[in-house]
Amino acid sequence: MTRSFRPRAPRSRRARRALAAAAVLVTSLAVALGTTTTPSSAKSTKYPWHTNITATTFWVGEIFDPNASDGSQRISAYDDRWYKRFGGCDGVRRNGDCRTERRTRSNGYFPRHMKPRENPFYLDLPYDDVNVTKNFRSRGKVVPWAGQAAYRGKVKNRAYSLMKNRWVELRKGKRRCYGQIQDAGPGQYSDTRYVFGTKNQRPKNKRYGGAGMDVSPALTGCLDFKSLNGINRGVRWRFVDSRDVPRGPWTRVVTRSRGTNWG
Repeated sequence: MTRSFRPRAPRSRRARRALAAAAVLVTSLAVALGTTTTPSSAKSTKYPWHTNITATTFWVGEIFDPNASDGSQRISAYDDRWYKRFGGCDGVRRNGDCRTERRTRSNGYFPRHMKPRENPFYLDLPYDDVNVTKNFRSRGKVVPWAGQAAYRGKVKNRAYSLMKNRWVELRKGKRRCYGQIQDAGPGQYSDTRYVFGTKNQRPKNKRYGGAGMDVSPALTGCLDFKSLNGINRGVRWRFVDSRDVPRGPWTRVVTRSRGTNWG
């Protein structure tokens, strides 16, 4: 027996608007939780992917080696006042020590025991464009965005880092998160081929499991690292321009300070 087809009546304008608003909300929640698989803007494809990278965790206030010149995270390569600007220990203080803590999506991976004044989604890469003289002299030719209008007039200004506050997209499995560069490392400070190369070069660093970046506790949680403070493999990353960063927990507090001498 056949059934006659009865076309569905068109939805009202109010209903269509409600459905569209619901779709936007679902997408926004997926991005905020770092679980969206929606491709990012085509504009960011000019920056190549770096795949299968090992990452370790670091955090503002950490002191992992008091005898090393780069063993404290109270300062960064770009800011001697990093600890103060950030708002203190990016974790929990126990017996005078600043320790990390597990972050969860319930509060956007933000710290539970302090209120950050700067973006808790931060990372470092092994290229210091200010304190390493050879890097400073060549950064105008090496750093891909050095020719952009916002940076062109600052290339020869040593009181200005072309790296600090730059955005990076990070992925691990189905997780997609974003963070801002706030330091240099790990282990290396002039790894130009790895940081800016277009052929997916391997990091020079051999310490910490050959890590090619350190990421903050917020990114550790967002990327769903199994190790809270250890070696985590299988990260993909690339630079992105600020206009290509979707809204999410990483845009709740955006770091704009330029560092020790200028912010």
